[in-house]
Amino acid sequence: MAAKAVAAAAAACLPRLAGGSELSVVFTDDAHMRRLNRTYRRKDKPTNVLSFPAAPPSGGRYGPLLGDMFLASETIAAEAAAEGLTPTDHLTHLIVHGFLHLAGYDHVDDEEAEVMEGLETAILNTMGIADPYAASRRATGL
Repeated sequence: MAAKAVAAAAAACLPRLAGGSELSVVFTDDAHMRRLNRTYRRKDKPTNVLSFPAAPPSGGRYGPLLGDMFLASETIAAEAAAEGLTPTDHLTHLIVHGFLHLAGYDHVDDEEAEVMEGLETAILNTMGIADPYAASRRATGL
């Protein structure tokens, strides 16, 4: 399941990446993810995905080495169950999310979040995966 999700997300994100791009994808547990999140983001809790770009974008595209993506298997499974999502769809969404971070996108402020979430939704739509932000938009009336 994980290998297929990574391959599908990579193929869907390729138009936004430089040809021949490489990255490492690490599936880890919550304890390791918590340490990473505490060390690099000063948040003492596990998170679902962390991306570490290799270098800043040049001309809007990264070079051959994108960076490293860490995915917390336990957190992802728990979130999927709590949100009524299939584990594969949720994992694929988070891989796309991580790819976009590696490509230089972020969601620090509302404007950036709108752009990044729009790209995520568009990419996931090409894969037949529903908008992961639809429920939160409905809840906030957006």
